[in-house]
Parts: sequence; structure tokens; C-alpha cells
Amino acid sequence: MNEQRQPDTMTPAAETGPIAGLRRFIEAAATQRFIMGVIVTNAIVLGLETSPSTMARAGNLLHVLDIAALATFVAEILIKLIVYRAGFFRSPWNIFDFVIVAISLVPLGQGVSVLRALRIIRAFRLISVVPRMRLVMEALVSAIPGMGSVCALLLLVFYVASVMATKLFGADFDAWFGTVGRSAYSLFQIMTLESWSMGIVRPVMEIYPYAWAFFVPFILIVTFAVLNLFIAIIVNSMHEAASEDDEQAAAHDAALENLTEEVRGLRREIELLAGAAAEPGAADREKV
Repeated sequence: MNEQRQPDTMTPAAETGPIAGLRRFIEAAATQRFIMGVIVTNAIVLGLETSPSTMARAGNLLHVLDIAALATFVAEILIKLIVYRAGFFRSPWNIFDFVIVAISLVPLGQGVSVLRALRIIRAFRLISVVPRMRLVMEALVSAIPGMGSVCALLLLVFYVASVMATKLFGADFDAWFGTVGRSAYSLFQIMTLESWSMGIVRPVMEIYPYAWAFFVPFILIVTFAVLNLFIAIIVNSMHEAASEDDEQAAAHDAALENLTEEVRGLRREIELLAGAAAEPGAADREKV
């Protein structure tokens, strides 16, 4: 597993001291695997804390494991701050980890069960540790601008359909279509295809037999057309992100190959110079 390299803000003198050792330690593959294991274990522990029977039997052990995991995360952040200093905050993934750990350090007291529940977001740190997960998240973030126009289109369709449904069915089905807000919620349920036929559309068709002419096109437009645009945008973003990753890997391999060729050329030149320097000595020995 290759951890993303951080911006190099160290001075040459610092790189030859203890900080260089900390850098090698924090960037080592074994360290990253250990952090991944701690994240997974901590997520399991936080899940077990929701079981009263498990807490009754091993509550103290789970509490100790939770504290140990948090201490590990804090130590990792501190080491990165020491190694990368200001460059630490130039990486979005470092900021992501820092925020998650900072939330975990918020003091807990009576009546703050929400903050206690937020501890499970530490599991999201797995995204920043696993390169493939990081690639997917970067693709999702890069797809946000493209999804904005699709969201605007979806909201427009929802607003128009909600007003129409309120006008058409609101008088007889006030709970579902009495207001624009209720209509929007009912249409959202229909969009997800959750009990849309037997739960909503068929009861409406008992009074309005031609209601299908409204609901079926709505499902075709929203569920099978607009929502698939989200999938298309995300897939395209993931493809572009994967292509960029492959291009960077190819560029790295090419640079390594060029460096290898330069080293081989220097070695051949050194051998030629060494041979030329040895020839006069050999000629003197022949004369003797």
C-alpha cells in the first residue's frame, strides 16, 4: 500500500536528523497497515458498544480499546505535524483525518449522546488510508460540479410535478398531496419505487382512473432518466480519475527508467575512465 506523499517542507538539515526517521516510520507500508487495522478494530468496537449484553460482559475492555485507538490516531497526527509541519495542511486527506480526530477529542458529558455517536465517523479514516477508496472519493468530489446541473433539473421536475399533483389529487388525498410539500414527499417515495403502486398510485386510480398518465411518465423521467445521469457522471469521473492515476504511474515509471539509463551511462563512462587511467601504468610495467 502506497501512502500519498506529503508536501516536502523539511530543510536538508532536518531530513538527516530524527525527523527523517519519523518520516520513514510514518510513510512505511507496515505503519499504514497497522493504522488500517486500528481503524477497522475501532469501528468494530464502537459497533459492539451498542449491544447492552456485550457492554455488560466486556464494557471495560471495549472502553480501553477505544481509548487506545484514539491515542494511536492522535499520535499519528502529531507525528505527521512534526514531519510535514505547515505542509501537513496542504493535503486534503490530512485535513480530513485531522477533523475526524479533532471531533473525537471533543469532551463528552451528560446529554451529549450525539457527540458520542459521532465517534463512529473515525471509520471514515479508512478512505484516506486505502488508495482505491481514496480514488473513488476523489471521483465523487470531482463529479459534484457536473451533478449540480442534474440536481437543478431534478428539482425543477419535482417542483412542477408537485404542483401538478397537488392540483390534481390534493382534494381527495390530502395526506399525500394536500400541499406542495406533501406532494413532493410522496413523489420522492414514488421515485424510490417504495410501495409506489399498491401504496399510492392504485388507491389514487380508484378515484382518478387516468392517474397513471401522470405517475408513469414521472417515474420514467425521474427514476430511469434523470437519476441515471448521476450514475453516468460519477462513472465518467471515476474513469478520468483512474486515467490520471495511470498517467502519473506511467510518468513515474518513465522517469525511473530514464534515471536508470543515466546511471548506466555514468557507470560506463567511469569504467572507460578507469581503463584509460590504468593503461599508462601497464605500459610502464612492460618497459621494466
